[in-house]
Amino acid sequence: MGRPRAFDVDEALDAVLCVFWRKGYEGASYADLTEAAGVERPALYSAFGNKEALFRRALARYYERYLDFIPQALQLATAREVAAHILHGAVDLNTRYAEHTGCLGINGVLAGTDEAEPVRQALIDARSAGEAQLRDRLERAKAEGDLPASARPEVLAAFLMTVSHGIAVQAKAGFSREKLSAIAEQALATWPVGQDPAR
Repeated sequence: MGRPRAFDVDEALDAVLCVFWRKGYEGASYADLTEAAGVERPALYSAFGNKEALFRRALARYYERYLDFIPQALQLATAREVAAHILHGAVDLNTRYAEHTGCLGINGVLAGTDEAEPVRQALIDARSAGEAQLRDRLERAKAEGDLPASARPEVLAAFLMTVSHGIAVQAKAGFSREKLSAIAEQALATWPVGQDPAR
């Protein structure tokens, strides 16, 4: 029987998540990760695998702990409420922590070396899956008359994702919560509504 690990795996994962969030996949050095986790490199990789495996675990943790506002949004009654909850949730998350602004899913890897390509693709796939869920919810809204017959759910879903990703980029660049909230409201001002006068 092996010796028990001398560190808390969950705490270590939370610590390295913040490093990846702040520095991105390639910007986070092994020294950064081990220092944040408070363990030596062999112990860290014994627990999580290599750097890519560690990042994937951190990304899963990020989705579970920080992006819960998205599945919450998909349960709301109207498409506009869904859109508002997503955009304002993005503003909140991307400006909540001064030491790591922006979004791990965006900051992770937008462009990188060939070695980082599997991670970049994993992030693209994760964003695509989220967009597909949003598109499905908006298709339902259109079928229910909550969106007009002329609405294009796939374009609206892509529009919301584009604005929310832009919020993440601008938060990382230093935009204030107030400015990003105003941008979210500007985007919502263009949101189409269905024919039901009650909506």
